[in-house]
Amino acid sequence: MCCRSLQRRKFLGAAAGALAAAPAAIAASRRAAAAESDGHGVWAPDAWNPERGFLDVGKKLRVQPVLMYAVAQRREASSWKSWGGIQSEAAAVDEARRIEAELSRIAAQAGFPIEMLPVLKVRTAEDAARARAPARDVTLLYPATGSGGLLRSSVPEEGPAIVFVRHRSGPIYYWYEALSTRYLAPRRRASEAEPPLLGTTTVDDVVVDDPGEILWRLRALRGALGLRGTRIVALGGAWGKYDAEAPRFAAEELGLDIVEVTYESFEPRLAAALSSETKRARAEAWTAQYLSLPGTDLRTERHFVASAFLLYGVIKELLAEHRSQAFTIKDCMRTILPMSRTTACLTLGLLNDEGLLAFCESDFVIIPAGILLRYITGQPVFLHNSTFPHRGIVTCAHCAAPRRMNGVRYEPVKVLTHYESEFGAAPKVEIPEGQEVTFIDPEYATGRWLGFRGRVASNPFYEICRSQQDVEILGDWERLLDEARDSHWIMVYGDHLREAGYAAR
Repeated sequence: MCCRSLQRRKFLGAAAGALAAAPAAIAASRRAAAAESDGHGVWAPDAWNPERGFLDVGKKLRVQPVLMYAVAQRREASSWKSWGGIQSEAAAVDEARRIEAELSRIAAQAGFPIEMLPVLKVRTAEDAARARAPARDVTLLYPATGSGGLLRSSVPEEGPAIVFVRHRSGPIYYWYEALSTRYLAPRRRASEAEPPLLGTTTVDDVVVDDPGEILWRLRALRGALGLRGTRIVALGGAWGKYDAEAPRFAAEELGLDIVEVTYESFEPRLAAALSSETKRARAEAWTAQYLSLPGTDLRTERHFVASAFLLYGVIKELLAEHRSQAFTIKDCMRTILPMSRTTACLTLGLLNDEGLLAFCESDFVIIPAGILLRYITGQPVFLHNSTFPHRGIVTCAHCAAPRRMNGVRYEPVKVLTHYESEFGAAPKVEIPEGQEVTFIDPEYATGRWLGFRGRVASNPFYEICRSQQDVEILGDWERLLDEARDSHWIMVYGDHLREAGYAAR
């Protein structure tokens, strides 16, 4: 289990007039016709395509590698050099090449876009000032040799830094010996202790020898940096389950850009889509395509699925207008039902399967954790209700679940009604038994998150929300008893605890 506090790192004539207006009016008419048939490309025939690759909605990570070193000058009958194999300009040139080759391999293995900037060689405080330029997202410092003062100058005051030192992977570094809690913040520090010389850079930011240890940290930092500044459209407004402070905390402390859209403004555009023959025909075609996917079992009325695709198209229009790739909906068990003639459950699953971020209930207690895990893993996340742990088991259930949980394959599904209303279309997604998963369970809007791992034991069919799994808790399950809050959790495929814990700092 990991438990971290989220802290901010001090971290877009009349006749002549009529003749002049005519071309503009014709152009406007054509734009309106295009919007009817296309709507930002949303209603194009292949706008929903299950064979299309999963969207990568995260930003490219710009990494600035910095090689810090000193050129030693021989002095007879005196100690004239420190530990370390980088003592000359020629050795520094060779080491810069070695670093660039290692980072090129990391970028190729990452699975997300990384821009590795050219290695900056730093020997002086003036050189170090260039390393702190704002063009980078992450500073990757290689302190081979050099003074403590130069080390302090090379670490940025703002933004994250990773420190890489060599033991066996190349010429040994002086700072493999000299790094300590004098410079680095430990995991726990007594309040009366002197502050570390490198500020917010911690012992967890140090990597020895293994470039793979750099890669997972970069993945975690991409998640944290992606979370900050994410614009999310909140239909019906924003709230927090059992904590009214959650939207404020998400916006002010975590940097989310929450765009609230009222149902009063949304209802007319949804009604127009429902009355459009072109859009209804498109939704019917997508419905046929969806129901033909292997493992798809329809157990509700087909028109509910078609209406879910109409709702999908209108939400995609809304996201395009607000230049957003994230969406949430409030009152999804009440207000939207008569408006859309279905439930939002299947629609949210479709958006997540495509690679967008879509959450029910507009609960900003859990949404930040979902965004973080989505960016870290590059996979959809499942927002669900939790249950009381017992005998190492919890049950996870909700009516809005993605099918494409690993970002590639569509899991088998039964399309049923939404449980509480017995209306609309809701997916019962069957997760493979034995699938390892990671959970984040926030303590409301306090900034304290609990993470743990589990293994799917079964996909039961209880009288609860449709997508449901009994999950075996991996670890000391009784510790979870003290964390069993009546709130939402986030689930994602795989083991991502170390990345989540590292990012949550």
